[in-house]
Amino acid sequence: MTTMTPPQAQPLSESRPTPAPARRRSFRALEPSRAGVVIRWIWLSLAGVLAFFPFYAMVVLSLKPGQVVELPGSLIPWQDISFDSYEQVLSGQNILGWLGNTLIYSLVSVVAVLFLSALAGYAFAKKRFAGKEVIFWSFLAMVMVPFHVTLIPMFILMAGIGGVDTYWGLILPTLANAQAVFLMRQFIQGLPDDLFEAARIDGAGEFRIFLRIVLPLCKPILATLGIFVFLWHWNDFLWPLIIAKSNAMFTLTVGISSLQQQNVPLSTMLAGSVVALAPIFFAYLIAQRYVQEGVTGTGIKG
Repeated sequence: MTTMTPPQAQPLSESRPTPAPARRRSFRALEPSRAGVVIRWIWLSLAGVLAFFPFYAMVVLSLKPGQVVELPGSLIPWQDISFDSYEQVLSGQNILGWLGNTLIYSLVSVVAVLFLSALAGYAFAKKRFAGKEVIFWSFLAMVMVPFHVTLIPMFILMAGIGGVDTYWGLILPTLANAQAVFLMRQFIQGLPDDLFEAARIDGAGEFRIFLRIVLPLCKPILATLGIFVFLWHWNDFLWPLIIAKSNAMFTLTVGISSLQQQNVPLSTMLAGSVVALAPIFFAYLIAQRYVQEGVTGTGIKG
């Protein structure tokens, strides 16, 4: 009887083929070359110089009153500097009154727009009521309506209720800001619902929830909107020009524009423009960090 010997088992290391070494992905091809980085920085530097040049020319020419503008000699900052134009603007013209009107118009509008848009944004983001989406998108459709279309009807309405040449007639038509409501809704939608439910369980009312929870959590977007609304109203020209009839009610943009009709020197007009630019420049520097956080936090969600 023949006996069969079983085949000897081969070692495991010999039975399995050695895997080929994994190919490492090289990301060097994805990295920009040094020449590309240099070219990019050159283009960005040129764009920055071109964007900054008008402001530089405005400041330098405002410091050279009574001189004929000759390029490029007039743009040398350390020759024949004088502050006479600023003294004339701050003393001879009504620029301080225009500055006060612009501050009232801008600051009151900022506070009112932020409060009303936060209320509307909270309602559209966290409350349930009939026709919410229809109302919201109908209100947002106002963005597509040019301001010039509603300008004459708005003036007729303000004139009918006595709002011409008044502060409240200047401020009231600008409070319904659809863009501000949209941004507030987008930001508040990202807040967790558990916070609101816990507050309601503790007995907090809706207005208390809005003041104690919504507003503190919305500081970044409120700062961002505050800067934008402030800039919109500070630089607004057409509506203040129409609603203000007397020189005492002019804003800075309207007042500086009126200097052209008085044959005021160019250096004086530029000095007034520098005075008008300084507050918004410092306001942006103060709130720059909040603006960046607000822009990052207001992602467009479906």
